[in-house]
Amino acid sequence: GLYFALGLSMLGIAIVGALVPGIPTTGPVLLAAFAFSKSSERFDRWMVSHRTFGPVVRSWRLHRGFTLRVKRLAAIFIALSFGFTTFATATWGTPWPVWAYVAFNGFAVLLTWWIVTRPTVSNEDRESLMAMTYEEVMA
Repeated sequence: GLYFALGLSMLGIAIVGALVPGIPTTGPVLLAAFAFSKSSERFDRWMVSHRTFGPVVRSWRLHRGFTLRVKRLAAIFIALSFGFTTFATATWGTPWPVWAYVAFNGFAVLLTWWIVTRPTVSNEDRESLMAMTYEEVMA
């Protein structure tokens, strides 16, 4: 039940992230897929087969990587969202201590580095991944 609730929560964040720029999508999609793989074959199958979320889940499960497009978008949106948050708190909100800005933006750099250093899945591989059945992906 806990995994299923986590999957639904992460799926909600992923859906909002797909619609609202600056809110993460890839991480919540992968967390939702992981949680559903532990709790519900029906929802796991849906995630793997989904037109929007499926390519990310399949790329991760089979290659532990992302397409170049996903990497670029993730890096851009991490920079924009962390940069905006830093700017907003420094100018409009209650300023943070310097160490908090360093830690916050250091996390953004590490997160971007981690995503960019994962294997790159080619567009041809992505197309072949989408042609696979759920059972082939899970094998």
